[in-house]
Amino acid sequence: MSDFDHLDLDGHGLQLLLAVHEEGSITHAARRLGLTQSAVSHALDKLRAITGDALFVRAGRGIVATAQAEALAHRARALLDEMRAFSHAAGFAPARWKGTITLAANDLQRDLLVPPLLARLRQECPGARLRIWPSGAPQPPLLREQGCDLVLTPRPPEAADLMQKRLFEDRYAVFFDPALRTAPTTRAEYLAAQHVSVRYEDGRGLDVDDWLAARGIGREVIATVPGYAGIASLLRGSARLATGPSLLSRGVLRDLASAALPIDTPAMPMYMVWHLRRQHDPSHRWLREAVESIARQALG
Repeated sequence: MSDFDHLDLDGHGLQLLLAVHEEGSITHAARRLGLTQSAVSHALDKLRAITGDALFVRAGRGIVATAQAEALAHRARALLDEMRAFSHAAGFAPARWKGTITLAANDLQRDLLVPPLLARLRQECPGARLRIWPSGAPQPPLLREQGCDLVLTPRPPEAADLMQKRLFEDRYAVFFDPALRTAPTTRAEYLAAQHVSVRYEDGRGLDVDDWLAARGIGREVIATVPGYAGIASLLRGSARLATGPSLLSRGVLRDLASAALPIDTPAMPMYMVWHLRRQHDPSHRWLREAVESIARQALG
């Protein structure tokens, strides 16, 4: 039986529990929270006394959450959301807000939208810290349980508790090294080339690849990488091709040439996705409006 009163628990303790749970490391959690490892260990000891559970146990070189910690992490997120809403009940003031915003984005969204978002945060919400995760092919747990505030993706996960809004639309282009070849101008020339593409860690490919395959349009894909950032080095110095959103020419593929795809493919939409529990959170609404505004400016 714990000798601690439940009132000994506060938002900092909940935040620390989530940080250790999400990072899977006391060292990484301490770095994320701006604390020393000893401070995090001391706070964990207090949480263990309050809950009467070990919370985290060693596994190899890291730590893993107990079943109780898994359940408590889910409740901690909900409690922190309620505490955030309580603190903003009288109105949200960006200049006074402090906290970490976790945003999931792949190469295109990261390069196009995150730099101006960070600039706006530094100007209007200087107490905010921005943390970027790769979104891959996102799944609902990323927003439900893994501490992500907002996902930027062309492939929004479908779930009744997730909200989404379209930010912009892009067309597909073909990328190549202009020192070794010219742009393919016909379907036959495009299909005759060797190709490099993206396949995420969960095995899912790009929507455009799936669209082509579904129509029996076969290409010789000789290599795949887990994100567009890995494509440039595989095209440079070769006659290979890669297919992707044209806006990559502003980011990770800026040093390559690009041209219109010689096959009429659908456009690629881009969405922002968030959990329903954040729908009416004033700070989250401010974040969504900021991302929308930045998207309009970037594509204007």
